[in-house]
Amino acid sequence: MAFDIEMIRKVYAGFPERVEAARKLLGRPLTLSEKILFAHLHPDQAAQVFERGKSYVDFAPDRVAMQDATAQMALLQFMQAGRQSVAVPSTVHCDHLITARVEAAEDLKVANEESKEVYDFLASVSNKYGIGFWKPGAGIIHQVVLENYAFPGGMMIGTDSHTVNAGGLGMIAIGVGGADACDVMAGLPWELKWPKLIGVRLTGKLSGWTAPKDVILKVAGILTVKGGTGAIVEYFGEGARSMSCTGKGTICNMGAEIGATTSTFGYDDSMGRYLRATGREEVATMADAIAAHLNGDAEVYANPEKYFDQVIEINLSELEPHLNGPFTPDLATPLSKMKEAIEANGWPAKIEVGLIGSCTNSSYEDISRSVSLARQVKEKGLTLKSEFTITPGSEQVRYTVERDGFLEVFDSIGARVFANACGPCIGMWDRVGAEKKERNTIVHSFNRNFAKRADGNPNTLAFVGSPELVTALAIAGDLRFNPITDTLTNDKGEQVKLDEPGGQELPPRGFAVEDAGYQAPAKDGSSVNVVVDPNSKRLQLLAPFPAWEGTDLKGLKLLIKAKGKCTTDHISMAGPWLKFRGHLDNISNNLLIGAVNFFNEKTDSVKNQLNGEYGPVPATQRAYKAAGVGTIVVGDENYGEGSSREHAAMEPRFLGVRAILVKSFARIHETNLKKQGMLALTFANKADYDLIQEDDTIEINGLTTFAPGKPLQLLFTHADGSSHTILANHTYNEQQIEWFKAGAALNIIRRSVA
Repeated sequence: MAFDIEMIRKVYAGFPERVEAARKLLGRPLTLSEKILFAHLHPDQAAQVFERGKSYVDFAPDRVAMQDATAQMALLQFMQAGRQSVAVPSTVHCDHLITARVEAAEDLKVANEESKEVYDFLASVSNKYGIGFWKPGAGIIHQVVLENYAFPGGMMIGTDSHTVNAGGLGMIAIGVGGADACDVMAGLPWELKWPKLIGVRLTGKLSGWTAPKDVILKVAGILTVKGGTGAIVEYFGEGARSMSCTGKGTICNMGAEIGATTSTFGYDDSMGRYLRATGREEVATMADAIAAHLNGDAEVYANPEKYFDQVIEINLSELEPHLNGPFTPDLATPLSKMKEAIEANGWPAKIEVGLIGSCTNSSYEDISRSVSLARQVKEKGLTLKSEFTITPGSEQVRYTVERDGFLEVFDSIGARVFANACGPCIGMWDRVGAEKKERNTIVHSFNRNFAKRADGNPNTLAFVGSPELVTALAIAGDLRFNPITDTLTNDKGEQVKLDEPGGQELPPRGFAVEDAGYQAPAKDGSSVNVVVDPNSKRLQLLAPFPAWEGTDLKGLKLLIKAKGKCTTDHISMAGPWLKFRGHLDNISNNLLIGAVNFFNEKTDSVKNQLNGEYGPVPATQRAYKAAGVGTIVVGDENYGEGSSREHAAMEPRFLGVRAILVKSFARIHETNLKKQGMLALTFANKADYDLIQEDDTIEINGLTTFAPGKPLQLLFTHADGSSHTILANHTYNEQQIEWFKAGAALNIIRRSVA
């Protein structure tokens, strides 16, 4: 079934004309990314020659997708906007609040009991405002979107950083905070800085043990976790056309780990096959009719250096499997180099758990290739040496692989199947023994592997690989095992070698499902009541943030000077804190508890300048707020890397932090801070980071003449009476400065409706 077919038909009807107009405007051939961007300019946005990385541009996305953890805050904000229904097709997907403990059925039952209040709230809000609702167990948002909503040439935003997964079906799909989603659902333009363009030419063809996952693992090693910031990564070439649609989705999904705005592929036969296999033949037919417009122009791909800001070339025929990690997704090691890397770094070679699935690698093709290895366990007289888990990406995939006997094979070797949900990938894993904090190794096919990410244990070393490689390593139980060259000892004492994985791009008998888990909204939601218990520990109605007082900021204190990597996981942890995502006051008790304090090398321990004592970050900040004292947070490079969670911006705003001053920001987090009325500032001279002392009192001057491109002045007065002034840059445009003055972008939306 094709959802929102009239919307797609309208997009395609105007697509060729908009592309031709853009080509004429620029006077040159266009990349695919440029075609989609120009085709989605907001009606009030005049087309012009936008400057990459500098011009702020208003767009009109086709749809919005939200997962249950972020949807709570997004919809609480939307309820304040005063609208009767959403202006664009929107969906909510319940995938984040299901803890992986035992197995799918039991874990889902527990989640439905523990999070009933939240699910009921999301279902009723969706019903009232015309939002499609996918129930717990339906699947992971990105897999469900790929199966049902993504379409070539479309533009969507989603309240999850891995929204970019839909690039596998030729979309421009971008992760955002809930405030951005609120804007679009309210019918307002969506603002984005015109992206830079990175082209990745893929030649050759994957074979043997190499998988699409290895493409992005290789790219992550080249670009690092910040190398894609502010850019769209566009893949092209014969190698791109040779891969499956879901394989392309895997590559785009993990593009979030290089900081990319999004990643995408041009429309090809694999996308047409996938659309038809998932019941969207009409969409495929329409895409076929304008296929030339759903790819970059031939001249672009023939001479990419002329049209992209950076070009990377990868020969798939020569690419070898990779393992990335631990603790960062860009530490890329070719499989042939793993043994020496393990020896050099002292990584534990014994693999405790192998985990496959998640939004990154949960397609039919992924599971079929993994099951081809699982079958060999009994066939070759082997035993599974590590724990092994499978997380299907959707009920449609789960039902189909069960019908085709795959789950029976996994069960026969002792593997466990978790619910169709995010689970261990986002820290929702109740792993036995994790509380002991023992040093250990796991391998998974997820996308992120930050410390504590999967199981809360800072000493778990997580390595990212393809699902087939993870399966092989779980069978061997040894990180040093290379299935291309090494053998295993079977129950007869014989040396046996695993055969190369094999699988099917799509199920030969087609997809099947009894209940996909979709709930359509009421045609008229005006009579639907949304009730939030004022005593709830899980949900809390929002109060507007106060407007700027109209003066420069004086007497601010330093809350924390964060050292090194400070991701949104460090700023607002997930895992057990997910249950408070709809309650701003309660979740603010995790503010920056994972950040390392520069002055004592500890986490969740900062000096309270009011009494000179050290204490937890949230409690210290609450003391400042109670005393009417504003604060600033100082950070390092790529601050706010990782998830799109706007809680990492709303929590400091709610507790009275006035500014975040860092060496550089991750894109989504910087936008989230701006939307919430915060000051997001960067050091004009990064060396000034070293000058900031623990007992500093700070002034932020220049706010009364706050203007685009004009730095602010910050005066730091030290405990000994000495001081220094630094310049802080910012990227605010006129509209964003109005957000700051109003106290938040939402305050302006509310004002426009009143």
